[in-house]
Amino acid sequence: MKTLTIQIGNSDNKLTQSQWSNFCDAIDSLVTACAFHVHFKGFSPGDAPWQNACWVVVVDNDKLQADLLPKLSRLSFRFLQDSIAVTIGETVFVGS
Repeated sequence: MKTLTIQIGNSDNKLTQSQWSNFCDAIDSLVTACAFHVHFKGFSPGDAPWQNACWVVVVDNDKLQADLLPKLSRLSFRFLQDSIAVTIGETVFVGS
């Protein structure tokens, strides 16, 4: 299992409000379908001059490579985005 942080944005205003909403919905549907667990999803405030969204999820390694990353790439292209930021890491529990 890998922990992912997925970040998208529309600070360049390439997307209209409706297109941004559709992009967020498409990412959310994909992430929900692929993730073992969604820990967090959040969006910039409605009155912010920019639009950003973030998901923190746990994904099986096989599903990550075979399904999630290729589909994120296709959504990036479909919604005229240069890229989608994905941080992939290991979760480590620290404590006593």
